[in-house]
Amino acid sequence: MTGAMEPSLKRYLKSLQAAGVRRIPGGTEPTAPSARRSATRAEREQPRPPVALAVAVTAPTAAPDCADPAAVLADVARRVADCTRCALAATRTLTVPGEGDPRARIVFVGEGPGADEDKSGRPFVGRAGQLLEDIIVKGMRSRRDAVFIANVVKCRPPGNRVPAPDEVAACAGFLDEQLAALRPAVICALGSTAASRLLGQSRPLGQLRGITHDWRGIPVIVTYHPAYLLRNPAAKRPTWSDIQRVMDLAGVSPS
Repeated sequence: MTGAMEPSLKRYLKSLQAAGVRRIPGGTEPTAPSARRSATRAEREQPRPPVALAVAVTAPTAAPDCADPAAVLADVARRVADCTRCALAATRTLTVPGEGDPRARIVFVGEGPGADEDKSGRPFVGRAGQLLEDIIVKGMRSRRDAVFIANVVKCRPPGNRVPAPDEVAACAGFLDEQLAALRPAVICALGSTAASRLLGQSRPLGQLRGITHDWRGIPVIVTYHPAYLLRNPAAKRPTWSDIQRVMDLAGVSPS
């Protein structure tokens, strides 16, 4: 009989389960399918805790103190050649980033390229450049390639006019990078434009001469631009006095 009743018992249990009966005294505790579905739906509707996202934060990479000056100068020259930050890019022939010894103790900074520089891509190669070279070679008893020569702007202003403020600003970063890489013993500012750019002031050049200024910890000596000396030969004597101060700060003397 027991065997005959087993199918009926199974059907009975299934009917209780279908009716939602969760507990049978003395028996098991079947869970109704509807209850299981509800539990599943409830679990889905429960708010989930926020997922923690791992975000890698990379600090800006700073140029190492031991960065190769030659590599920095070459990189600046490359970017200058591609620069279109101001209107001078539309009228230039060649850019003139600067040239000289990456380990130079003396850096000369002028105003901007002239016609000869625009054609050659080199700074101070015209008449004013020849006078500067005479100062370096004949006066300082050094070599042109033993110093570094650059300009405030890297492209020729049309007609050799004074660079406009926006043109000076467009090139400011290039010159700053060069000087920071070179870290010379002294900077010689040639003329009012270079002095104003490096010192951040517009005082007359005569008031800036004879004083040791500072650019980010580097001494700055202000003197006349060689182009001015071509027009005013009498200014060569005070200029030589300024150059002697440059040599003193650089720790060099005519050999």
